[in-house]
Amino acid sequence: MAVIEWKKQDAVAIVSMCNTANRMNKIFAQDFLRCLDQVEADAQVKAMILTALDEKNFSQGVDVEWIGERLAAQQRQDIIDFMYGMNEVFKRLLLFPVPVIAAINGHAFGNGAILSCACDFRFMRKDKGFFCFPEVDIGIPLLPGMIALVRKAIPEYMFNHMLLSGQRMTAVDLEHANVLVKACENRDDLFKEAMAFAAGFDKKRGIFREVKKRIHKKVIRTMDEQDPEFIDALNLFIAE
Repeated sequence: MAVIEWKKQDAVAIVSMCNTANRMNKIFAQDFLRCLDQVEADAQVKAMILTALDEKNFSQGVDVEWIGERLAAQQRQDIIDFMYGMNEVFKRLLLFPVPVIAAINGHAFGNGAILSCACDFRFMRKDKGFFCFPEVDIGIPLLPGMIALVRKAIPEYMFNHMLLSGQRMTAVDLEHANVLVKACENRDDLFKEAMAFAAGFDKKRGIFREVKKRIHKKVIRTMDEQDPEFIDALNLFIAE
């Protein structure tokens, strides 16, 4: 069963995470890339919305239980493949040739929050869900590329506080900091607003991708040059 699925509504692709808490592991990354390939191959798509089907969660980030099982089974390469796979997901979103809009329908924690930051625009419901980076509390440091990616979406003062404190933010907090286009009243309003926003786009893919490539040049360089060093270091650590 797919953990990511998509459908087209008019000229908008709606990509939905459909595995409850939508925790990220190797299968998640592979399925996400498959969906992105399919959406990009459809020339009629003018914009893409990323959301989740669960009433409570957008994504709770890394599947720590899955990682623990792989470590116990000494399947360390799966963990490395997952990390490179998620980096590829982030890069694909950063350079995707149509606007990518996150409709954050519930909790977005850690990698889930980062996933929304990789999108071009964000909407979030007010009545349910928090947005946070709990890595400081669970002992998982972000890769340099992840930090660079989040900084393009969240003001430095807020990101510094969130990263060091692990504090949970509401949609209203994020709207005040211009992280969101809009904090929406409820789930129905979230999709209504995100769809109306997405429907307003009809850009040529070539120039749109090139503009994004130039905007995010430093982020991509960090992911390409620095992240492999940290992943290799992690490989040595987990091999012990």
